[in-house]
Amino acid sequence: MHTDAKVVPLGKPAADGTAVGRLPLPLIQLRDYAAQNLRSRIAALFDKADDSLFEMADKAGSNAEQNAYFEAMRDLRLKRKGIERSFLQTIFDGFARLNKVEIGRPAKVEAVSMDSLTLVQNDALEESVAVDTMVSKVMGRDAAGVTHLTTRLNTLISKKLDDKTNPLGPQALCEAFLAGCQSLGVEIKVKLIILKLFEKHVLGDISELYAEANQLLIKAGVLPELKSQLPKPKRPAAAPQRPALAADELSDEPDWDDNGAVAADQGHAFMALQNLMAQVRGLAFPQRAPQQADAVPVSSRDLTRLLSFMQQRHQQFTGDSGELRDQLEGLIAKASAKSGKNRAVGQVDDDAINLVSMLFDFILDDRNLSDGLKALIGRLQIPMIKVAVIDKSFFNRGGHPARRLLNEIASAALGWSGKEDSERDALYQKIETIVQRLLKDFDDDPQIFNELLADFLNFVGDEKRRSELLEQRTRDAEEGRARSQIAREKVEELLNMRLVGRSMPELVLEFLKDAWSKVLLLAYLKHGMESEPLKQSLDTMEQLIWSVQPDLSADERRRLVSVVPGLLKALREGLEEAAYDPFATSEFFTKLEVLHMQLFTQHKKALERKAEPQPEPLAADEQLLDVPVLQADLSSEFLSTPAVEALVEAPAPEEDVDAPVMVEVVEEIVLASPQETAPKEAEEILDADDESLAQVDALHVGAWVELQEDEEHRLRCKLAAVIKPTGKYVFVNRTGMKVLEKTRMGLAIEFRRASIRVLNDNLLFDRALESVIGNLRRLKDQA
Repeated sequence: MHTDAKVVPLGKPAADGTAVGRLPLPLIQLRDYAAQNLRSRIAALFDKADDSLFEMADKAGSNAEQNAYFEAMRDLRLKRKGIERSFLQTIFDGFARLNKVEIGRPAKVEAVSMDSLTLVQNDALEESVAVDTMVSKVMGRDAAGVTHLTTRLNTLISKKLDDKTNPLGPQALCEAFLAGCQSLGVEIKVKLIILKLFEKHVLGDISELYAEANQLLIKAGVLPELKSQLPKPKRPAAAPQRPALAADELSDEPDWDDNGAVAADQGHAFMALQNLMAQVRGLAFPQRAPQQADAVPVSSRDLTRLLSFMQQRHQQFTGDSGELRDQLEGLIAKASAKSGKNRAVGQVDDDAINLVSMLFDFILDDRNLSDGLKALIGRLQIPMIKVAVIDKSFFNRGGHPARRLLNEIASAALGWSGKEDSERDALYQKIETIVQRLLKDFDDDPQIFNELLADFLNFVGDEKRRSELLEQRTRDAEEGRARSQIAREKVEELLNMRLVGRSMPELVLEFLKDAWSKVLLLAYLKHGMESEPLKQSLDTMEQLIWSVQPDLSADERRRLVSVVPGLLKALREGLEEAAYDPFATSEFFTKLEVLHMQLFTQHKKALERKAEPQPEPLAADEQLLDVPVLQADLSSEFLSTPAVEALVEAPAPEEDVDAPVMVEVVEEIVLASPQETAPKEAEEILDADDESLAQVDALHVGAWVELQEDEEHRLRCKLAAVIKPTGKYVFVNRTGMKVLEKTRMGLAIEFRRASIRVLNDNLLFDRALESVIGNLRRLKDQA
């Protein structure tokens, strides 16, 4: 394969002000090998895509859904080559950027504005969750291979890489495939199916690619001392069939770890902990009784078998380390009496048991976990002790599957408050299933933790996707309410500026407050404060008020004749656009017609009385109300208006008509906000420099808190959004449903009363280990 054309000569700046150095030969070889490997994988994906989509189409519940799958099949066939080419080109570009350096200018940092809440589109969010889940699964299986490959790449290039920016890492591969699929015109449901195929056919056995890539670089002399596979405990080549031993029998065969030796590359952290524990024996944990001189250490293999017996027999064990120690010593004493040989737990294994027991003492005392889940997690103590006995790297490998499983369970359970019905709660049932599986099936093969971890990550990924979609809708709704509240305040301000101090019939005033305010609100939300539609709506409001004034001059009454048809039309169109109640609209226009008739006929009666003794020609204002003259002056549009026709044809009343009752607006108008409950403002006001306010400001979106609702009930919720315009803090439960809304001051009051606390979302095992080390060091200083 010719690849030189892919490399930009060093020193020749690119268009964006960067330069790309020529790749070292090992990287070119790695790139070409990876391209060939990934090409075959992506081809397998497309070969299977037709079958998978056809099967989905066959099971479709509607014609529309079936057509969507068939269209996706056709789209994939047409764009297959383009997607393959784009995917591989992205991989090549990732390698080309490895030696890319900036020339003469600092890296650009995009400014992020937090003034408004920005949301990811639903489809993009679903894609992101799917990619995160795939990456987590790969890292759960092949973290060592990816990390070692990243480390080797960093020795060959000028810029720093991590596992996410590694061009062959799972994150980069997923993003490259998504970029290639941008041209697909399929809905998100179909795209997620395609991503599942990518996970199966490209990422399913990606560990082989990482192993070969590491071996290729090792052959090129790149960090050959770095072991690409983490060491496993080496067992002696014993006979494949060993006689089964009873629970109270112990073997005399030598142990695979020489009963006490810990490989330096496996347990350097454990050895450091051992040294620390040796200095505080009798303080942090009970001092072991002196062993008899002829006591033979129990092998790690037999100790694991005894622990498995306890695990099977006591599946409801909740984590009491004293009880565990008593049971274990009882089994060993029984075995010693039966064999006639004194047996005891070796020092290394005893330290591992004590260390795990101290870790679980912290976990079971951790306030960040609810009591119901503490009981479940506590039952994992014996399996975790067995892992520590089998593999001492358990204490120093952050990516150890047993540690990761414990951390993932604790992270997922952070929002579980215990109020849920355990028998129906999916998370609780899933954790219980994992615990039962470990207690039943875990003997001495830690591979089971890899299987359970991958399964749990898949479960959590699905739950996270659903909760984030609901959480996003919650944020959308809250942002919409905030915009509506601001718009309502602006409309109130506009109405008060134009109405306070003025007089008008009560009918018109109520109409402006209840109906036309909605028209103004819609115009503000859709077009803004300075928009023409809002100005036109305000002008219509002014015309309506003017049209019902009883003291209009002759010229104003003449102008009113030409204004009324357009006014009625504008009112009707505005109400229709705002989807105002059509029955209320019809009722208002009927009453407005009567109101206009009252004003006209009242003035007409007054003029007729003045005209009786004087037969002279009618004055201009009298001509306005003379029926023949008025009819001649009216346009056809105006004559078609029922209200005006009624005014024209109406005879002069025999008796005086009461003038409409005018109401003066003296109080400011406050618009109602239906279906919205604003948070109660705190009665107490804190000083600006109060520490509680600083605690509120330190909260970040995504932080979990626990609120003491009363003496018995506590609410666990996550901060989903801070709505800047209204100052509201919106909290959701673990399913994404809104459960709490507070103001900044209201939250500060809760912090001051100590009725709310922030939950620690750091990794549980790591926090426990850090606490144990801290306690051991304090005891050492006191000793």
